[in-house]
Amino acid sequence: MLNLTAKPLTAEAFAPFGDVIDARTSASFPINAGRTKRHHDLAKVETLGDNARTLINIFVSQPVTLPLNLTFLERHPQGSQAFMPLHQERFIVVVAPPGDTIAPNEVQAFVTDGRQGVNYRAGTWHAIQSVLEREGEFLVVDRGGDGNNCDEYPLDVTVTLAE
Repeated sequence: MLNLTAKPLTAEAFAPFGDVIDARTSASFPINAGRTKRHHDLAKVETLGDNARTLINIFVSQPVTLPLNLTFLERHPQGSQAFMPLHQERFIVVVAPPGDTIAPNEVQAFVTDGRQGVNYRAGTWHAIQSVLEREGEFLVVDRGGDGNNCDEYPLDVTVTLAE
């Protein structure tokens, strides 16, 4: 059994696994005659393999209870997967580096502040969507196309939040 305490999500700590999506820390510039601020190129979208295409989705997730008990992590070997909360929902992020197996000492847990999203790099192991406090709506960008793009790895993980 692996016990983790989720730490605050930062771009530096999450860099081995993908991108933190946060308009507050990104470069921006005005467009649409100055009426819109564009936060540009916030994450690298990866779509690998034949007939690959980018999908834009909305996921509606039910809240989890704490401590969060997980029995597996999943990965998408053929593309990245980005989650951006639409209504400032906080969520737990559990990740491990790409590879055929998961070393328990390499698993990490983070908690977003509600205005941050994440983009998991292709092949990064991660937990299923784990929104806190209330139902959450997320803009999700990932890969569609031919081939298997979801693997699961059994792993018993319990996650708590820092007090």
